[in-house]
Amino acid sequence: MTLNIETTVLLYLCFVLAFVFPLSDGAVHKVGDSAGWTIIGNVDYRKWAASKSFKIGDIILFQYNPAFHNVLQVHYADYKSCNASSPVSIHSTGSDSFAVNTYGHHLFICSVLGHCQSGQKVDINVIRSTSTTPTLPGFRVSPPASLTPTPPRAGVPQLSQGAHHFHYFLLLIVQLFVVTSYTFLD
Repeated sequence: MTLNIETTVLLYLCFVLAFVFPLSDGAVHKVGDSAGWTIIGNVDYRKWAASKSFKIGDIILFQYNPAFHNVLQVHYADYKSCNASSPVSIHSTGSDSFAVNTYGHHLFICSVLGHCQSGQKVDINVIRSTSTTPTLPGFRVSPPASLTPTPPRAGVPQLSQGAHHFHYFLLLIVQLFVVTSYTFLD
């Protein structure tokens, strides 16, 4: 049985919308809140990070005076020892943002002499949530077989957890529409 042209176009548009325009439910977290990224004011970045719930899709925003600070993303050993000699990335615009697209620890320090040792470093820990994929009565959408995140590929936009849920839900609706169309056309 074939679908009429209107139904085919509608299905095509649903698939295009689902994969071309992903939704994001991420929050923007300004490191240090109103104080920003600084050593003035005794900001406790460990307490600041512990008070937040970071997730995939969030944006981590560092705002600071670039004449006095910078932001280096570093590995764990370098974070612990305040070693700035082999950073993952270096940023010094005064308004740097990082999109969270993987689970785990994202470690940042200031490499200005003495700043990291004085506490200007932050561990953004993104913990896997326990939420489930939305389902309709009588239907079950299985999660992917592997829950281990893959590293992001350069130039490929990463979807937030909410966007993945939206896509599962949209695909379920499209499947219901196709099944219903076949049932009523018979």
